[in-house]
Amino acid sequence: MYDLAIIGGGPAGVAAGIYAARKKLKTVFITESFGGQSTESVGIENWIGTKKISGPDFGKLLEDHLRAYANDSVNIKTGIRVEKIVKTLNDFEIQINKTEAYTAKIVLVTTGSTRRKLEIPGAKEFENRGISYCASCDGPLFSGQDVAVIGGGNAAFETAAQLLAYTKSVTLFNRSEKFRADPVIIDKVLSNPKMKAIKNAVPKEIKGDKFVDKFIYEENGVGKEMMVTGIFVEIGLIPNTDFVKDLIKLNQYGQIPVDSKTQKTEVDGLWAAGDSTDGPYHQNNIAAGDAIKALEDIYLHLHTK
Repeated sequence: MYDLAIIGGGPAGVAAGIYAARKKLKTVFITESFGGQSTESVGIENWIGTKKISGPDFGKLLEDHLRAYANDSVNIKTGIRVEKIVKTLNDFEIQINKTEAYTAKIVLVTTGSTRRKLEIPGAKEFENRGISYCASCDGPLFSGQDVAVIGGGNAAFETAAQLLAYTKSVTLFNRSEKFRADPVIIDKVLSNPKMKAIKNAVPKEIKGDKFVDKFIYEENGVGKEMMVTGIFVEIGLIPNTDFVKDLIKLNQYGQIPVDSKTQKTEVDGLWAAGDSTDGPYHQNNIAAGDAIKALEDIYLHLHTK
């Protein structure tokens, strides 16, 4: 029986794991790998305290930090995917497969999300060679260049807003006539003279040599192309929450609803933090902060309530 089970090895999970170790909570830490989505980035420049680090090195940094503090408090289990969590009378059973499971009084879910990938010719080939799924990670790499953003929701417009600080121009491509973002965000972003939006634009192909240099699309059925050096894709996130869908009611996006003050869910004994939750902003530093907030609340729950 563990006091706590932390599921997920990104910034949120590792931050919580380090705090759990420092507070001497008997913890099982379960993850497939370390680093989360950011391991796909060629250069992370917004992780506080580190000027720049590659995605794989970031994952290793997190793992090394956790292992340095784990000692006999945190039992680290890697290469493991949780299949299901079942709530019993006084605790939780974390099922790995038909024969393996862990039991804990408290569960903290920090499994993050997976970005929906662009599926057109050239998208896979040029990933991390001009195609990015993280403006906060890679935006500064495109300083003074012409870039594209694919998507029409809040995330796409927020990405465009970040990129406008660095780039020569930003062109947003939206599949339909209507944007899904909030009107106030749309108006603010499109008012920037470096910003342009193209509606009814269907991505068709990405071309280049070593790096991206051309984006091919159809606008109202007419084939067109644009020269760009960067393409930022914001067509949605897929939260990694399938294993808790029978435990808690997820929102329409598959995210775990939480109390923003504590990260606690409506299920007694279950907390969640990071990109798998319904929090409004999803970034590494925010995920880590939310997880620490959750861990502080979990500690109080175990020792004072």
